[in-house]
Amino acid sequence: MEEADIVVIGCGSGGSAVAGRLSEGGKYTVAVLEAGGRNTSLKTIMPGMMPFQTDKTNWRFETVPQAGLNGRRGYQPRGKGLGGSSAINAMLYIRGHRQDYDEWRDLGCTGWGWDDVLPWFRRSEHNVRGSDEFHGDDGPLWVSDQDFAHPGSRAFIEAASRLQIPVNRDFNGARQDGVGLYQVTQKGGERWTASRAYLSDAKRRDNLEIVCDAMVERILFEKGRAWGVAYRQGGQSREIRARRAVVLAAGAFQTPQLLMLSGIGPGAHLAEMGLSVQVDRPAVGSDLQDHIDYVAAFETEGSFFLGRSPMGTLKSLGALVQWLFTRRGGMTSPYAEAGGFLRTELAGARPDVQLHFLIAIVEDHGRTKLKGHGYSCHTCVLRPESRGTVRLQSPDVHSPPLIDPNFLSDPRDMAVLKAGVRAMYRILGTPPLAGYAGRDRYPIDLANDAALERLIRARADTVYHPVGTARMGSDADAVVDPRLKVRGVDGLYIADASVMPRLIGGNTNAPSIMIGERCAAFLAEAGA
Repeated sequence: MEEADIVVIGCGSGGSAVAGRLSEGGKYTVAVLEAGGRNTSLKTIMPGMMPFQTDKTNWRFETVPQAGLNGRRGYQPRGKGLGGSSAINAMLYIRGHRQDYDEWRDLGCTGWGWDDVLPWFRRSEHNVRGSDEFHGDDGPLWVSDQDFAHPGSRAFIEAASRLQIPVNRDFNGARQDGVGLYQVTQKGGERWTASRAYLSDAKRRDNLEIVCDAMVERILFEKGRAWGVAYRQGGQSREIRARRAVVLAAGAFQTPQLLMLSGIGPGAHLAEMGLSVQVDRPAVGSDLQDHIDYVAAFETEGSFFLGRSPMGTLKSLGALVQWLFTRRGGMTSPYAEAGGFLRTELAGARPDVQLHFLIAIVEDHGRTKLKGHGYSCHTCVLRPESRGTVRLQSPDVHSPPLIDPNFLSDPRDMAVLKAGVRAMYRILGTPPLAGYAGRDRYPIDLANDAALERLIRARADTVYHPVGTARMGSDADAVVDPRLKVRGVDGLYIADASVMPRLIGGNTNAPSIMIGERCAAFLAEAGA
């Protein structure tokens, strides 16, 4: 039987940080089990190839029909392979608002306030701007400026500034409000995934083994302790023993799925699936939170913005060649280059909506291919009140989980989203952006509240930030305690976005990496 001191399930943002940190110094042997491949192709490394991911790099989950979205099924992309979702995302480096973490602390997550987590963000970060009170410059995760941002993105920022919205050069600094260009997780023009950050050098360590194409089936227990993991690779069933601990970092959907398949979850549901109950924990797979998002799309004449046309193809080929030889130019783009954080009239002390401005038309998450050129803009509700679930579809790990975000089930989310869409349209209708004469693909009378709500229910969906399905807390119902140990069993930890008790106000990759950093430290402090 294979064995290691620490077995990590999932090599995404949190799992990469855990494995990288715990394999430093040679004290522990670490094995990482990853269901996907190594993600070393140009489709991963070249930032501009983000829209062209395949089933090899993306789980392509879907939700159950959503009553709040007219019965539509939502799309839920999740990264597969080394780096996880950091290998397919827009690479935006956002931490959230400082009060988000103080709220975690106040909810019972002792040691997770802003002053507690900031040093871990700084420790993980290699910001090209250098070190200051908010940023680090010697961590493994490279954070870079966009040196080749599209002029249309700068026009968006200028339009917002003409509406007295402040320009913010650093959304992760002293304040979050305002608009600007996002910083991105890139190094020298290449996508810098969590696995590249934490495991590029670690792969040469004798005490670390990364096992790809390994589909974990369940965690193995004996007398209330996690002692190993059962998985399949190459059609063969295998087991690996964890001498000290198992760290589950499979993400907000597959972490609760694996917990339930291992007997930890809502007892009645597990019994329905024919599974024996190790720990009856209703919070497993509950409290699903995600950023509900509306996308406006505009068509323009010519080929100034990105798009599909003979001239657009030529420009793309030129940018591709430029990147291959120099790692510069348009193929370094995250497409969602600019954006910001706004307070609507419904906001409290924190911004309540986030904008992502894209330099291309996006329909159905980019899956619908359109001819022509244009731009798009996302508006998302930063702190949704709606709560959903993840449940098992069957006891077979190869069956995708049943994902039900329950979007817009709470009317407060619709109210904030309508206010955010109206604020977005004010920016899009202001020069110099308005000078591009974009034709709205879904024109709407913003004064007609009922019509706006109908349009939102017909088109809204996720902006890819699911959390909360194995929440952290000090209460007996929480799935993990504030040191990320699973309650009710020994030797099992969780290190991904599923532990977030509340969705943070922003993109979730950087916080997931921070969670992985902290999990590694907790294990080291406990002597694993």
